[in-house]
Amino acid sequence: MKQKLGILSLGCPRNLVDAETLAGRLHAKGYSIVDDLGKAQIALVNTCAFIEEARRESIDAILETIELKKQGKLKKIIVCGCLPQRYKDLKDELPEVDAFIGSLEQDHGLKRYALTPKHYAYLKICEGCLNNCSYCVIPRIKGRLKSLDEKTIIQKVRQLNREKISELNIIGQDITGFGVDSSGKSKLAVLLKKIIKNSPDISWIRLLYLHPERITEELLELIAKNKRVCKYIDLPIQHINNRILKLMNRRFSKEQIIALIKKIRSVIPGVCLRTSLIVGFPSETKAEFNELLDFIKEVKFDRLGAFIYSREEDTPAYCFGGQISKKAKEERFDMIMSEQQKIAAELNKKFMAQSMDVLIEDKQDGAYIGRSQFDAPEVDGVVYVKTNRRLKTGEFCRVKIIDTLEYDLVGELKQ
Repeated sequence: MKQKLGILSLGCPRNLVDAETLAGRLHAKGYSIVDDLGKAQIALVNTCAFIEEARRESIDAILETIELKKQGKLKKIIVCGCLPQRYKDLKDELPEVDAFIGSLEQDHGLKRYALTPKHYAYLKICEGCLNNCSYCVIPRIKGRLKSLDEKTIIQKVRQLNREKISELNIIGQDITGFGVDSSGKSKLAVLLKKIIKNSPDISWIRLLYLHPERITEELLELIAKNKRVCKYIDLPIQHINNRILKLMNRRFSKEQIIALIKKIRSVIPGVCLRTSLIVGFPSETKAEFNELLDFIKEVKFDRLGAFIYSREEDTPAYCFGGQISKKAKEERFDMIMSEQQKIAAELNKKFMAQSMDVLIEDKQDGAYIGRSQFDAPEVDGVVYVKTNRRLKTGEFCRVKIIDTLEYDLVGELKQ
């Protein structure tokens, strides 16, 4: 009888890809994969340890599985991912866990076991990071940038094309770094051309996390000209004040960021621009925060995520003076998100009465839920679709927008 394995993957899509690889390996060895830890004999917890909040979530999840084991509902617990990679003494702290696995060796000979919905997938093209931002512990956990083997990447693209997924999301800690470790410059545009060529049946290809330092003219033109590449630029700037950017070791100035945004919007008309920010970085003054807030009001990003600075051991910023109080950080976070809520609501109004392609994902309370090309899975808004027709998950529909919300849209199916 097959042993039942339950998988809980926490954190980012990169973690999810690792979990899919491991699940595929274990499934090939005869394990039965179940989606409920309560029905499993073995629990696999794939952890995140990027910031304090993620660590707490990972520890809480492990403690919950330990409780299931004490109740006799689980026989074994395996913990993998960032937490055991970052902390080597977990066995002493959590003796109930049967095994800790740090780095996962990628087995390229096995088909992945999909942990995403069947209509979309994530494709990881690189491991680690070369940016060494002063606040980030990822290089300590994952190591230096390592571009994955191009032939293997294309084999995976072909496989996903055969699976007839609707959307392919290309990921990595920083996908613009692809090829830098071997050639000294970004080869993302070259790789993207090959991905497009080998995925004729995949309607949407999305690029997630583009470091501003390595966005090339060739890449922007490729995004602009190819209909299947989503007009969606994920451009984390983190801050806009030059002193803070320098402290963050971002190596990209306010002036360069402004010029790049203008260029992106010029080359890709109608582009959706997403960014992420950090508030409350050590020594950030009120004036410097206000500079960031004013910049957000002026630029009007279509999508924006903000993070409260998390003081992480083993990062240069941990030792920086001028640590900001928790209260001040939370206030600054609230101000940024409150402003972005207004901006998002305002920008959404431009879609009123327009028609757009929507990827159907779910049905809830009588309405279908989908996404436009301007919305990445699980992080952005949705489109509520009204229709009497029966729609399928993974299907593309032409929808006319009849109402706009703060982050979401409402549409009706065009006949």
